[in-house]
Amino acid sequence: MGVKAADQLFSNPELNSSVMNSWERFMAGVDPEAVGRLRGIIGQSWRRCQSAELDHRRDQAPPPLPEDDLHLLRDERRELIAASAPMMGLARDFLHETGTVMVLTDARGLVLNVEGDGAAVLRDATERVHLLPGADWSEDACGTNAIGTALLTGQPAQVHSAEHFCSGMKAWSCSANVILDPVDGAILGAIDISGLQHSYSRHTMALAAATAKRIENQIAQIEAELRFRLIERCLWEAPKAEGSHVVIFDRYGRPVKSSADLAVVERDLKGAGAGRAPPPGFERLPAWARPEWLKPIQERGERLGAILIAPRLSPTLRRGRRPEEAAAIAAALARSAPPAAEEEQAFTDLVAEAPAMRRTLERARRVAPSSAPVLLLGETGVGKEVFARNLHAASRVAAGPFVALNCGGLTRELLTSELFGYAEGAFTGARKGGMMGKIEAAHGGTLFLDEIGAMPLDLQPLLLRSLEEREICRIGETKPRRVDFRLVAATNRDLRAAIEGGGFRRDLYHRISVVNVEIPPLRERLCELPSLVRRFNLDAAERHEAAPREFPPEILEKLQAYAWPGNLRELRNLVESLVLTAPEVLILDEDLPPEIREAGRRGRSRASCATPDGLSGMEAAEREAILRSLRESGGNVAAAANALGLAKSTVYAKLKRYRLDPRAAA
Repeated sequence: MGVKAADQLFSNPELNSSVMNSWERFMAGVDPEAVGRLRGIIGQSWRRCQSAELDHRRDQAPPPLPEDDLHLLRDERRELIAASAPMMGLARDFLHETGTVMVLTDARGLVLNVEGDGAAVLRDATERVHLLPGADWSEDACGTNAIGTALLTGQPAQVHSAEHFCSGMKAWSCSANVILDPVDGAILGAIDISGLQHSYSRHTMALAAATAKRIENQIAQIEAELRFRLIERCLWEAPKAEGSHVVIFDRYGRPVKSSADLAVVERDLKGAGAGRAPPPGFERLPAWARPEWLKPIQERGERLGAILIAPRLSPTLRRGRRPEEAAAIAAALARSAPPAAEEEQAFTDLVAEAPAMRRTLERARRVAPSSAPVLLLGETGVGKEVFARNLHAASRVAAGPFVALNCGGLTRELLTSELFGYAEGAFTGARKGGMMGKIEAAHGGTLFLDEIGAMPLDLQPLLLRSLEEREICRIGETKPRRVDFRLVAATNRDLRAAIEGGGFRRDLYHRISVVNVEIPPLRERLCELPSLVRRFNLDAAERHEAAPREFPPEILEKLQAYAWPGNLRELRNLVESLVLTAPEVLILDEDLPPEIREAGRRGRSRASCATPDGLSGMEAAEREAILRSLRESGGNVAAAANALGLAKSTVYAKLKRYRLDPRAAA
């Protein structure tokens, strides 16, 4: 049964009986060379499975991971899952009635997601063989199969019926392609199209390959955007002196950019000796990158990477010295050099030009490194979750999970299970294996409870106990589980009034409000509106791949005259709507909603920032924005102009108009 080279990639159902005969002879040991008559990828896999003494009678994958472990696995692989989400979502439609499912796995062969034809026959079949989230479909676990064999070889794999090594898998036909990291080519996972053997089609190989490529492209776009943001952030961190090496690392510890050739940096620094254990998440850092030289770079609570600032060995010190002497000098310089600055990267994405907002931000910054519970107070839409994420990013548990739960709008039963989780069989409809609750999921990190004032009164003692005893019991369990987390709660209600009315427990209030942080409404910080509009405008344009809109001064004046009952959320939604619907780049009066046009006609200016003499609210806001950009750029006018989206000549004209000295601003 010879196989032509052109057919090595695809299975041939017409040869299935012959393949089955070869498998039986190979398993019986009467024809060890039977594999030589198979496609190379199948024969080699059978030999590997036999050498590993894999049980060829296996009829299913090992049992899937328990719910808790699956939750952690998906959290670890969240970037891969997010990048594949559009294609996995489409699979529900384009695989309908095809008798196939699309399977996403990680690099180890653990299934992350399954989507596709929901027919009962196929669903029952996938459950029988454990083609389910959390199951291991590596070649070591399941023998020759498209997922495991593709991951092991790094090549596309199609495995049909009798070509499977294990007898219980021979009812299936599958095609898989690996997903590669666009940065370093490492295998991130696999995408697989599987169905019962009658669903065989050569086209499934093309579909798996195209899907894998689209996921890789999505990962590349995400990575490029993250690296751009990382480099932009690091521009302000790099020292101006010539006596340092500067290297930017991505969030995995891979070098992105360096002030000198990396070989030169390594030569200078590798003699400095080992430092402390690498920071969590930066395990790929090179050995010469001492962690104490690193400054993590974060934005909006998201880790972007790190900047390394280390001493440079000058040519004078190096000249005429043996390599070991130069290394010793480098080590001495490294030990005497101060560590990289540790200013907190959190909160840098928040606009804080109004005095009330600056005071709030300073209070939040002071409390962030502690483990004290924080209660965020403010109207709906002021950005309480954004504050909570920044508090987490600036805390000692920043490397841990940030878990959010809105306590409003849920039934008592659903909120209880969401908070505390439940054991298998705890109630009708409970998931097999049970479910981890949000409190338990936040172990080692931050739990954010929004709208905590809406929590039912009889649940409040349970939350109080978890805070005081640092343990919880899942519904249906009696054995407590230890938990350790930092609590950030938020409400738009007057909890003191709720206490007096009997709707909130006084002891819980005092437990969650060790520190109160009140976020001012937008109407009290309207001088920040131009900066906020600019940010929301650029964010919406990037998200929807549209052109940013231009908001002339007269339009911004109208926006400042409006009271904004929905606060930042309402403003962000308006700007996003204008980016999507305004017919021209320049925003006109008729593009605005009627209530904002009416407020503009009444001329109710509510800007509350301090205004220099002789300047309007708009001019004061513009002056403050220029000052802030100059401070952030160290007085560099070109960089400030770029950050503001203005021409350098325009910024110079405004500096003259507002009598600003960029050197003094730095």
